[in-house]
Parts: sequence; structure tokens; C-alpha cells
Amino acid sequence: MGELTRIVPFDMVDAALAETGRNQRRVRDLPSRVVVYLLLAAALFAECGYRQVWARLVAGLDGLPVAHPTPAGLAAARRRVGAAPLRALFDLLRGPAAGPATRGVWWRGRLVCALDGTTLCCPDTPANLAVYRKGGSHHGGTGYPMVRLAALVACGTRALLAAAFGPISVDEKGYANRLLEAAGPGMLVLADRNFGYRPMLTALAGTGADLLIRVKASHRLPVCRRCADGSWLSRIGPLEVRVLRCQITLATSAGTRSELYQLVTTVTDPDCAADLVRLYHQRWEIETAYLELKSTILGGRVLRARTPAGLEQEIYALLVTYQALRIAICDATIGRPDVDPDRGSFTIALNAARDQLVAATGVMTDTVIDLVGAIGRQVLADLLPDRRCRTTPRVVKRAISNYVAKTALGRLRGPSYRATISIDILTDPDP
Repeated sequence: MGELTRIVPFDMVDAALAETGRNQRRVRDLPSRVVVYLLLAAALFAECGYRQVWARLVAGLDGLPVAHPTPAGLAAARRRVGAAPLRALFDLLRGPAAGPATRGVWWRGRLVCALDGTTLCCPDTPANLAVYRKGGSHHGGTGYPMVRLAALVACGTRALLAAAFGPISVDEKGYANRLLEAAGPGMLVLADRNFGYRPMLTALAGTGADLLIRVKASHRLPVCRRCADGSWLSRIGPLEVRVLRCQITLATSAGTRSELYQLVTTVTDPDCAADLVRLYHQRWEIETAYLELKSTILGGRVLRARTPAGLEQEIYALLVTYQALRIAICDATIGRPDVDPDRGSFTIALNAARDQLVAATGVMTDTVIDLVGAIGRQVLADLLPDRRCRTTPRVVKRAISNYVAKTALGRLRGPSYRATISIDILTDPDP
């Protein structure tokens, strides 16, 4: 795995295999450790079959005897290892990948996180269809069975704190309940309106984490006590929340538009209402993380595995590889406190890791560990600009759609514009 071996070292892989009882019982051409690295390499080269991935994995080992496994041998080795070691590796690596002084990760001592879900497509095989169904719509549904993935992401680094996945017969809220054990005191969790209902709010607050979640603007929340900044304290079931009702206006070269937002939070710090409204925009960082998984790594492709067991293994390998790249980017910025980790290009890190794997460089580390490394140096040499306020209006993307064009903020987005934003905190009209 080239330099990523520093982040996923041999000892870590061996420990995961031992913990899950997946070490080989006899000498093989494909030891279990090698199979794990093959699976991680396959996540780096999503466009290649496993034989091609193997060729890249051993390309830099000129002069050394290497195995030449058949497709059947590679498939048998993957089945032998299973998904458990990859799941154990993900549990070892998941986390914010940031220190207490990392820029852009914390807000008033709280780790800013986002909770949301997405879907991945898998091969249309009888085995997959027995577990994963196709998505339905009035346009005839999807062509492939779908896997639902939900994650809790650190917004400042886009690193994964927890993930859960399974069939789309369970909605995002069902998988989100499995992620609550990763939330706790010292965190501020952002989420959209899909999660703004009483059981989720109370369960999330019960972890000790603070929350900042959008709820429907039409939902009238009673005023228990007004705050000086225009917000008010209310109750949703047993939970006391602070309600921020605001008019957000965006001015771009295409014109001006506004939308009414209603947010609820357990943060009661005084004089921070406008800051909280601006902070909510960081919820979109999880959408960028999903874009990096589905577009940058997978290139919009369908997953490889033709069985549910293989899909579990492949998805955990994908999550481990994504997290390793995120850690590499964050490690590169440790010595640059002026640099926000989200300025590191994920595409550059991915391509640098691919080049190192093929060349088999940076595998062995000295007693002095280079936290920046070749991947980090390439990332730092071509940093992205500081984040600008941008907006993209919701538009109709398909002519067959029955929906009329919409100009409100949303996730189906058209041309992107630079924007200036103004926020007006509104008081509730009904005392």
C-alpha cells in the first residue's frame, strides 16, 4: 500500500486478523495479511478487476518471487478472510483525525460533526437481490440494487467517526440510531430536517452531545422563555431546546433569494445565535465526504461484489481506505496550524497514494516517522483556496421530471455562484 502502510501498518492488520480469527492456518501463496492489503488496494483502483489490482500491488517488486493467482484463487482468498477483519480495521481507524489545536474542526470547544445518509449501487445478481432491493420511483426505479450508508462525519476534516449500512428497506433514521454510540459529550452534531423528530432528538441529546438540527419551518414550537438575541427556549417532549428562527438571504450575480430556516439546538451559550446559523452550513461537509467516496474513489461506478458477504467486505475496505487518506491529509497539516484540513485536495491524496502503491515506495518506515510524507507534501504543494460562501439553486435536471423548477436552497443543484449571505433572527410571532 505504499506510504499508507504507515497508517495501516502490518501489526494493525495482523491484530485485526487475530482478533477476528481470520489468520491462515497453513502457508499459502496469498496469506491473510496480503489479502487485506489487496482489498484496500482495490478501493484505490475501483476501475480495475482484482487481477489488475494484484498486478499493480506487485508491480514495484521487480526481482522478487511473487505469486500469480488465478481469478478463482483471488475469489477464494477473499471469501476466506471475510468482512470481519476489515470491520475491525475501520473500528481502529475511525475518528476525527484532528488534534485540539487543528484549525476549523472545533467550535467553542465542541467537535463539529454531521449526520446523514446516502446510497450505493451494487451488481444486479440473484444473491444481492435477495437482500438489497432496487429503488422505486414513478420513473420506473433504479437499474441496480441499492445499499444505504449512513455516517457520522467530523465536518472540519471529513473523517469518519462511525458508519452503518444495509438494505434500503431501512431508512436513514434507522441506521442513524446505530451511530449514536459514537456521539458523546464535547460534540456538536448537525443534521437536516429528516432527523428533526422527537425520538431522534431525545436519543441524540441523551448521548451527552449537543445538537443543531433543522426542523420544518411550519412546526410551531411553544415559547417557554425568550432570549435577548431573538431565539427562545422551548420543549420537544422531555427535551429543552433553543429555537433559532431565521431568514437567510443570499445575494449572487444571478439575483437575490431567501428562505426561512428553523433550527433547534441544545447550545444555550448567550450571543451566539447568528454564529450557530452560519455553523449549520457546515452540515454540507458530509455531502462532500460522500462525493469523495462515490465520485472521486468509485468514479460513479457500481460496487464489485456479487454477494451480500462480498459487499460487506468491499464497503468496509472502501471506508478504511477513505479514512486512511483523510488521516494522511490531516497529518500533513499538523505542522501548519494556519492551514484548515479541508484545504487538502482529496483527489491529489488519492492519486499520490495510487502512484506510491504501484511503485512500492514508502512501505517500510524508519524509527523516525515522517508524518507529512510524499502524499502530504503533494497535498501541501497544491492546497485548495480558503472556503468561499457559495450557493447552488435547486433546479430540474431531467426533462422527464414532473416537478416544476425550484429556486430554493436544496440538494439538487444547478450552476454554482459566489454569494454573500445575510441572516435575520426572527422572533416567534405567537407568545
